Amino acid sequence: MQYMCLIYSAEGTGPQPGTPEFGPFIQAYQEFGAEMKERGAMVAGDALQPTATATTVTVRDGKAITTDGPFAETKEQLGGYYLLDCENLDDALAQAAKIPTATYGRIEVRPVMVWDD
Repeated sequence: MQYMCLIYSAEGTGPQPGTPEFGPFIQAYQEFGAEMKERGAMVAGDALQPTATATTVTVRDGKAITTDGPFAETKEQLGGYYLLDCENLDDALAQAAKIPTATYGRIEVRPVMVWDD
């Protein structure tokens, strides 16, 4: 079954580029990705650009309205995701706990509805 692991943290928390901690942090992400590929669990995964680049679309009365920034009004922002193919929810949760940002933020794990054509 596929599980979406949504990576949330407050922008600017955790190791930042140019700090001694940043290299090992990125290395941990590379190792996580390699482990998921080796397991055959990696379906997709990417980081997102900062929230300043986001645009939210809302449709009201048939008219599309765009707003700069993300919709959520929270300290933690969606920063990236992994789409994993795991045996079950327990397996997905165990893998999500390995995502490096789990130490600084949160990882939301949700089963994916796969619609057959």
